[in-house]
Amino acid sequence: MPQCEMCGAEQASLTTTKVEGAELELCSSCTDFGTEVREEQSSSAGSKYSTSSSSGTPSSSSSSGSGGSGGSRRRRDMFDDMEEIATDYDDRIRNARESKGLSQEELADDLNEKASLIRKLERGDTLPTDEIQRKLERALDVSLVEGEDVDADWESNDAGTMTLGDVVKRKE
Repeated sequence: MPQCEMCGAEQASLTTTKVEGAELELCSSCTDFGTEVREEQSSSAGSKYSTSSSSGTPSSSSSSGSGGSGGSRRRRDMFDDMEEIATDYDDRIRNARESKGLSQEELADDLNEKASLIRKLERGDTLPTDEIQRKLERALDVSLVEGEDVDADWESNDAGTMTLGDVVKRKE
């Protein structure tokens, strides 16, 4: 009998549910913690994404989250569009600003922001909002997103046998 991936309860049937970006097979008690993943009817003329009132069956064990299978789509949630800010965003901002020969005040003027915000960002005291991140990336021609090069390495493997250990960089 299958077990709920959240609480471990044994249930006759489990529902595929997206919780904080991960698709899990959950019992009926745990499905409230996420968004149920359903298949969309291809002839449906209604909403782009299926809802709990639409007819459809929970998607089964689809191993890829970004499948290109014609008629089925999963519901989107807030974690789909999130990009993780790099842990060294403060150094990236400072180095890019200095390489362009700008002072903190000049950069703030260019961005139409306060110089105190630039100081806080460069000290790592505050995280940039999405809007400030976009402004900084355009003005300084720098990426503040974590791990873009790791994704490129992951996709470049032809054999398809890459594991997490191939991507992780260990500190020794």
